[in-house]
Amino acid sequence: MFDTLLLLFGPWLGFRLLGLLGVARFATWRVSGAHALAAMLVCTGTAHFMPDSVTVMPSHADMTAMVPPFVPFPDLMVYATGVLELLGALGLVRTATRPVAGIGLVVLFVVMFPANVYAAIEDVPLNGDPATPLWFRIPEQLVFIAVALWCARSDGRADQEESSRSSSLAAR
Repeated sequence: MFDTLLLLFGPWLGFRLLGLLGVARFATWRVSGAHALAAMLVCTGTAHFMPDSVTVMPSHADMTAMVPPFVPFPDLMVYATGVLELLGALGLVRTATRPVAGIGLVVLFVVMFPANVYAAIEDVPLNGDPATPLWFRIPEQLVFIAVALWCARSDGRADQEESSRSSSLAAR
């Protein structure tokens, strides 16, 4: 039940620690959070494409079972949302695209929420684990939305410094 939150907060603390140790890219909590959310999304987005034979994470079939009956083309929707999660992750790691990626991810999290409600109500297991109960899933989803919104906001000076570092590295 806490796996996805650990996929977010573990890397977040790790990236921030790297920042405190002098890795300029992770100089702020906001930038570290954006990268952590991206890391989480790479894991969750990848699950949308996994065959049943993979047992370390939910599979495509698990994700398809979560899709409510009113949604057309469940297989295609699972692939599409997986692609959008991976694109959102890519967008979060670039300063220039971070605001658009953050807002896009908020929309994606809201659009995908009915699948989480359906999975909880219908008790759809993920990778053999019981469905996440709504009393946990709703606040968890709100955390993801809040982090995406917070990361989408400009950090002002820190964002400019990150952009200038990226530009100077690209020029070399």
